[in-house]
Amino acid sequence: MALASRPATRGERPARAARAEVHDAPGATMRPAFYALGRGRVRDLLTLLHPPYTAWHLSYFALGAAVAPHLYVDRLLWGLAAFGLAVGVAAHALDELHDRPLQTGLSERTLIALAAASLLGALAIGVAGVVIVSVWLAPLVLAGALFLPAYNLELAGGRFHSDLWFAIGWGAFPAFTGYVADAGKVAVPGLLMACGCLMLSVAQRRLSAPARELRRRTRAIRGVRISSEGRAEELSLAGLLAPLDGALAAMSVAVVLTACALVASRL
Repeated sequence: MALASRPATRGERPARAARAEVHDAPGATMRPAFYALGRGRVRDLLTLLHPPYTAWHLSYFALGAAVAPHLYVDRLLWGLAAFGLAVGVAAHALDELHDRPLQTGLSERTLIALAAASLLGALAIGVAGVVIVSVWLAPLVLAGALFLPAYNLELAGGRFHSDLWFAIGWGAFPAFTGYVADAGKVAVPGLLMACGCLMLSVAQRRLSAPARELRRRTRAIRGVRISSEGRAEELSLAGLLAPLDGALAAMSVAVVLTACALVASRL
């Protein structure tokens, strides 16, 4: 099999997502993500939110809160609002501003406004939590405010834009924060849940990284798979993407449903 793509250097992502050609449909283009809705302002805004992934990572906050000794619904809802603004809007707006991975038509001014407003909103909720709930939240609010632009804008030479930092910042961090916000302390259940969500994010990255490589950085795929029975099957870009996208979509739904079940059991 030949998979043609331009080699990448450390921390590099293409300024514009590459158009992929399906070998059995010359000239065809792939969407930049399996949930991308196409062009148009409303569709661009919805695509920018990365709905499956945003719901997935918000569920980590809910999972952390669900294993706290007592579940405070108001803290859960405010926490989900804060992470929704930070992760769902600000982080993805900065990511699109940085190198346009989703190829939306949103202007730089729009993306900057979305990022600034949503990050300020998330910080306001975080500061209120420090004052009302627990001072334990202060270092978490500060860490989140610093990590978000460092990761999505690839600051410090892209040192924070790695698989490990993704798992920590997008997996362990929301789960740990969810626990602390409800428990008001650090304890073993919160640490274990954070570790579990970290590993789920590792699995997500192992699937999403090759999917992005195929969608955004691959020009053509040529090859044939010979089965043990001797049958020949031509390889295609769509065929290689299908199991990756399918697994990511299924995992996003599974994590959300699991979080909903655990929260419902505590109400």
